[in-house]
Amino acid sequence: MHRRSIVLGLAAALLAGVVQAQAPAASGANSGLPFAAEIASFVETDKASPPKTCETLLVGSSSIRFWTTAQADLAPLIVINRGFGGSQIDDVNLYFDTVVTPYRPRRIVFYAGDNDIDARKTPDQVFRDFETFMALKTAKLGETPVYVISVKPSKLRFAQLEAQAEVNAKLKALAAERADLVYVDVVTPMMDGPEPRDIFIADGLHMTPEGYAIWTRAIKPVLTAAPPTRAPGCPA
Repeated sequence: MHRRSIVLGLAAALLAGVVQAQAPAASGANSGLPFAAEIASFVETDKASPPKTCETLLVGSSSIRFWTTAQADLAPLIVINRGFGGSQIDDVNLYFDTVVTPYRPRRIVFYAGDNDIDARKTPDQVFRDFETFMALKTAKLGETPVYVISVKPSKLRFAQLEAQAEVNAKLKALAAERADLVYVDVVTPMMDGPEPRDIFIADGLHMTPEGYAIWTRAIKPVLTAAPPTRAPGCPA
């Protein structure tokens, strides 16, 4: 079965309230599912050193994975990084019960979407996948707030800027409707006039420390100024 069919079926069941947690990663690195080895590594890491609940969870694609300074950048918040490289939003959905649910986070910082567009998904498809993520979040973690980072511009994928902007407009509009969703704009500070700033490594896609410094300046004030959390089981 295609992974998107798995995800949509799971989300429908969750919304109907008839399914408990499913963890595709439990079958291990040789399961044949995408990113199985990386997900299995997360499972083993958590077994060896179980993380505390009610911390700040970063989840999404390689832009999260390579944010190796996030703990220092977002201090004094305690950060759990569960980004996995090359992933799309529906990959995060597929592994939701491994990379999100177990941590019972105080807040979720989410980034994905540019890989989706590069894989020729339409802005509507990308947005629907994010809506599925939010449905899963609500079913499993109630009013836990999600901070969604806008799809970032890059040198490699600059031709996709228009499609990225469509996704970002939809994300921003959704955040205006939901008390549990905050949209964080990183596009504006990452641009230098009509072009992206020179903040990318040689591949033109992933960011240098200067790029992550821009993210930190955009994201940290929003997190630290947030109202008391509604995350279940976490003190305000």
